[in-house]
Amino acid sequence: MAHMFSRGIHVLVAGVFAAGFGAAAHADDWLQWRGPDRAGISTETGLLDEWPPEGPGVNWQIETLGHGYGTVAVEGDAIYVQGTRDGQSAVFRLRAGDGSEVWVRTLGPLYDHPDRGDGPRSVPTVHGDSLFVLNGMGEVAKIAKDSGEVVWRFNMLDRFGSPNTHWGISESPLVVRDRVFVMPGGRKGAIAALSAADGSTIWRSSGLGDVASYSSLILREIAGTEVLLGFTGEAGVGVRAEDGELLWRYERPSTVNAINITTPVLEDNLVFYTASYGIGGGALAITAENEGGSFHSEEAYFGTRLQNHHGGVIAHEGTLYSFFGPALTAVDARTGEVHWRARSVGKGSLVMADGKLFLLSERNKVGLAVATPEGYQERGRFEIEDRGGPSWAHPVVANGAFYIRDQESLTSYDVAK
Repeated sequence: MAHMFSRGIHVLVAGVFAAGFGAAAHADDWLQWRGPDRAGISTETGLLDEWPPEGPGVNWQIETLGHGYGTVAVEGDAIYVQGTRDGQSAVFRLRAGDGSEVWVRTLGPLYDHPDRGDGPRSVPTVHGDSLFVLNGMGEVAKIAKDSGEVVWRFNMLDRFGSPNTHWGISESPLVVRDRVFVMPGGRKGAIAALSAADGSTIWRSSGLGDVASYSSLILREIAGTEVLLGFTGEAGVGVRAEDGELLWRYERPSTVNAINITTPVLEDNLVFYTASYGIGGGALAITAENEGGSFHSEEAYFGTRLQNHHGGVIAHEGTLYSFFGPALTAVDARTGEVHWRARSVGKGSLVMADGKLFLLSERNKVGLAVATPEGYQERGRFEIEDRGGPSWAHPVVANGAFYIRDQESLTSYDVAK
């Protein structure tokens, strides 16, 4: 297998590289941003097919997280989430059974924005016995997940000489085996690989000098080469994970003001990138030119109606599901043709579990729909309390529970049959 950046066991699921998180992980854990493979798809089965009018039952609710838009990572009975405590950015470990605190670790000043709130925006990444965290001010930390003790910590903006983004660093660190991948941005290299052991810099993508965006990286194996798929502040890109070499660049879906938020998705050999603010979304067809890791990229399609702001895209069995504009939409992943559009709960975010789409609008509505290209089929809807700001944290489904983080609150719903 060519271009593997460290030795070890490599697991491929349906042609997609899975960054193994250790044998202790439960089958239905949610260990990082967008869950297994960062695809937004839970491995859960046996969930409720329909919700009662009032919604699924509430396991518990807490209102002690402070400010922030980051959602949760879940491992067994442990929940990890960022927020604020005593005026500082903080990381919490909670008990999944009742939401009670196990430990809280502060990580310095929080990101304070007068328009859209302060606090961290990203999700902790669980890897082995550690937690890897990135907050809105650029603080990167490795934390012992059992004790909450900091193993190492530094500010990536200071180290790499990069400016913060307008709305604050929002990406979630990607951890694969012995490396941590982040996007500090900057003319000396937009993406960097760090040692998971001590936080030292392994490489910086010197051939990619873009500013940072708000999007998180994913890793996929394409024709035997491990590739980081990213959406910088200027383009959709592919970067070789081994050494940071730029493999392709796709500028058409990018906004002019670097507000690129949505994580790319891979379906077959098509990488889909999308941005809002009147831009749209497009798929780039990637083919290997030789066994040495060179690739040819060519636009397969592009549509101005295929614009997603921040709520994510699900690629499943040849169909893309997303809030493209204000409407939930199902799109043929190969052609970009729209199967159906529905107002549903209104513009928001989504995850998939047990063949269903779990929907959260930014205006406090929650929905359940069948993931099918045949037409919109709603299976439940309810409203949550308006807490004075948009509901931007993505929902999570893990180990029989449906989690919604909204401002300072976190609620666990029972969605198991």
